[in-house]
Amino acid sequence: MSTEVKIINPAVTVKKGEGIGWVILTRPEQINAINDDIRYGVPEALSLLDLDSEISVIVIRGEGPRGFCAGADIKEKRPIETSIEIRQRMGANRWIESIDRINKPVIAAVHGYCMGGGLELALACDIRFASPDIVMSLPETALGLIPGGGGTQRLPRVVGQARAMDMMLTGRRVKADEANTIGLVTRVASSNETHIKEVAELAGVIAKRPPVATNYVKRAVKASGDMDLIKGFELELDLFAILKLSEDAKEAAQAFKEKRVPNFKGY
Repeated sequence: MSTEVKIINPAVTVKKGEGIGWVILTRPEQINAINDDIRYGVPEALSLLDLDSEISVIVIRGEGPRGFCAGADIKEKRPIETSIEIRQRMGANRWIESIDRINKPVIAAVHGYCMGGGLELALACDIRFASPDIVMSLPETALGLIPGGGGTQRLPRVVGQARAMDMMLTGRRVKADEANTIGLVTRVASSNETHIKEVAELAGVIAKRPPVATNYVKRAVKASGDMDLIKGFELELDLFAILKLSEDAKEAAQAFKEKRVPNFKGY
């Protein structure tokens, strides 16, 4: 499959190829700091790829050597707002939460600085694959604020309440080894230079699997955080039963018997 490129806006570009859709933040001079182009462009890009039948996995990454995303662009100018107006504006575009509506697996390919809203964006993804030079933090309390893009809710669910409290109350920076140890990232690349190549390899492994089964795993795991164990078991059995009679499950069994690579259709 040849690579296709679509420019969403000056800050977000989409690339597609080999079953993988890449959402690329393209403000490298600002370490991909979040502005309205990113807030509106990322959900548009994700929706585009989620509806694309040729795409099985989505990767979000930042352009440039300095980092994935340094957080909100503090130089972005806005008119003076009341607290109510701020709440209404932010509530009207919950852009990071758009990831929760994506059916396909979403990988964050994080490198360099991944701070504030950048870390909140990565926390919303299903897998976080870091480069060895990663620096992660939620420093908002130093500015008299709290994380406003899901950080206070997602970080405790990922690393536990005490570790999350430590990170947010101090704003301290977490590097690759610690991030990997506490589960803040899922994997760390062998080197900074091979990071994107290794991310693409991981995405390629997932892309080769039956897409409906992959999507159902995501649905069941995500639901596990919002329902009790018994209801989770019931959902799991429902999804398993649906998949058991799918054409892809039949093809997987047949390919195993014939010792060949399966040809999945996505149903």
